[in-house]
This record gives sequence, C-alpha cells and structure tokens, in this order.
Amino acid sequence: MRNREFWDLVDDVFGRAYGRTLADDQVLTALGDRTAAQAVEAGVEPRVVWHALCDAMDVPDARRWGSDLFRQAPPAR
Repeated sequence: MRNREFWDLVDDVFGRAYGRTLADDQVLTALGDRTAAQAVEAGVEPRVVWHALCDAMDVPDARRWGSDLFRQAPPAR
C-alpha cells in the first residue's frame, strides 16, 4: 500500500474531514503512542498504520477497503 492509497482509504472510510482529524489526533498504542499521521510521516508502512487505525476504531473487515468494489485489499496484518 502506498501513502496515497492510505489517505484515499482514510477519506473513503471515515470521510475527508473526520478521517483527517482522526489521523492527526487519535493516538494509537499499536503505533508506539503515535497518531496515524505521525506514523506515516516517520516511515511506518501505510498498511500497518491502516490496520492499526481500523483496529482502534473497530472498523469491520468488510468496510476497511472503502466503497470501491474493485480496490485490492492490503495484505493481512
């Protein structure tokens, strides 16, 4: 997963405004007490960040890949 794909999924699954706020403000223990935005900026693989964010927000697997039915899901954690 590329950074662009990560941000596209954030926007699609959470909505642009809420998703960006969530990525900037929600501290995730799975990412070493960093926000998703900080982890991506620090070079953590976007797939790992995405799964950590979805796990923290209890996003079901069926919703994790957004509304694009043809989007390839990132590999499992």
